[in-house]
Amino acid sequence: MKWERINLGSLGTMKYGKMPNKQDLVDEGYPVFSGYRITGFHKEYLFKEPQLIVVARGVGGTGDVKISPPFCYLTNLSIAIQTNDDLVDRYFLKYRLSVQNLRSLDSGAAQSQITIGSLEQFETTIPPLPTQRRIASILSAYDSLIENNLKRIKLLEEKAFLRYKGIVKNEKLEEFTIEEVCDTLGGGTPATGDSRFWDDGEIQWFSPTDLTRQYSIVLLDSEKKITELGLQKSSAKIVPPKTILMTSRASIGYFGLINKPAATNQGFINIIPFNENHRAYMLFDLKNRKEEIIGNANGSTFLEISKGKFRQMKIKLPKDEKVLIEFEKEFEVIFNLIENLLKQNTKLREARDILLPRLMSGEIEV
Repeated sequence: MKWERINLGSLGTMKYGKMPNKQDLVDEGYPVFSGYRITGFHKEYLFKEPQLIVVARGVGGTGDVKISPPFCYLTNLSIAIQTNDDLVDRYFLKYRLSVQNLRSLDSGAAQSQITIGSLEQFETTIPPLPTQRRIASILSAYDSLIENNLKRIKLLEEKAFLRYKGIVKNEKLEEFTIEEVCDTLGGGTPATGDSRFWDDGEIQWFSPTDLTRQYSIVLLDSEKKITELGLQKSSAKIVPPKTILMTSRASIGYFGLINKPAATNQGFINIIPFNENHRAYMLFDLKNRKEEIIGNANGSTFLEISKGKFRQMKIKLPKDEKVLIEFEKEFEVIFNLIENLLKQNTKLREARDILLPRLMSGEIEV
């Protein structure tokens, strides 16, 4: 089966997204897709059909390839490739480009960046259209299962949040300061230039990026790991399973719940309730108060909420302990279901990623 060598510019037209004006952002509307994730909603859309997206610039992920949601507004962090459907299947092309090094197109500016001009000249190889569609259907089956699991996770989290809202509405509440009901710990970063602190590390070490790119409040793994020596030679601390992680600087108010002992960098306040039966309630209460938490932050370079300020914030807990015990039991079931779905997705991604290069190299015939 012959694969044709061709430039990307021959397969469709390319357009940059636009940075939305703040006055055009709305609470409910068309999703604003940054190339990394949905960041808000816009009163208008730029693209009706799902688009093949290349992340063009940003802090990280430049060169990543994604498919945007339909009826979306695309920011200028990304380039949309509007493919010619008579030549190429956009879903096939997504998988094809994902195994090629689009990061090599980085212009080398102060901020990593890929231009339309360099992308148009990028060379790839494609098989006949029927073969493209067959390959895309095989790989898309894995992605569909992953997406369905993510939808189930979202529904489970919404169920827990609605349960929390019902408690707040129907129960008598008693007010405390944060420091009266939980311990709050910070984190730290081992010296990045010392390989002894990082190479072959086995201790999970979370940074805010691990949370901002997460699909769930349940955290199974961190992108980076540190060694025991790195832990000893820094202000990082091991916190126990079920600790509530809250980002406390720059991107403030993202939450996660770890399933095993871990450490974090200094961009977190790690919350350990004195009473374990308060955990689920506190998680959703704080998650529901993101704007209030941000309002208590300050800083000239970037916003940060200090542990001292956070500890003095108020929290209202139900007077009836039985309500908290019951909610904790219900959330434990939900936590375990989400954990299993996330583990399934890890296996699905591993299987897809083993299959992907073999299909793209022609090692496996379709």
